[in-house]
Amino acid sequence: MTEELVNENIRFKEVLVIGPTGEQLGKMFRREALEKAAELDLDLLCVAPNAQPPVCKILDYGKYRFEAQKKAKEAKKNQHVTEVKPLRLSPVIDTHDFETKLKQARKWASQGVKVKVDMRFRGRMITRLEVGKQVMNEFIEAMSDIAQADKAPALEGNTMSVVISPKKNK
Repeated sequence: MTEELVNENIRFKEVLVIGPTGEQLGKMFRREALEKAAELDLDLLCVAPNAQPPVCKILDYGKYRFEAQKKAKEAKKNQHVTEVKPLRLSPVIDTHDFETKLKQARKWASQGVKVKVDMRFRGRMITRLEVGKQVMNEFIEAMSDIAQADKAPALEGNTMSVVISPKKNK
């Protein structure tokens, strides 16, 4: 977290001061503003250091920090993390294995989870890319009723990958 300009850390000569209830108290020298805050038994916080003149507010800094931390915690709790489950196919996969992997991927997609399908080409299999592409396309086609591929399968090195996202519910 960046260092906040509070009380004695404020180094501006003149500041525009806002009172604890939100009313403008006008331009003041820093010392005057600090004295005003001390009178009210509160702190002086610089809320807009880049403004001309810088804007400072008289408030209870402890309460301000507590509210900010509470807001940050609430925002973190509400954010949604997208989960991606990995699945590996082979270009020479057998029908039963294919169906098992398909069933697992369908289960994940129905739960709203993205599925990353990888196909590793080992040894001489790399010369038969069209076989792997055909298997990958069959897999995408079999998933098409509940999910769609984000983009066409792409080959990186000896691995062909595609991310399949669940379709949005009606």
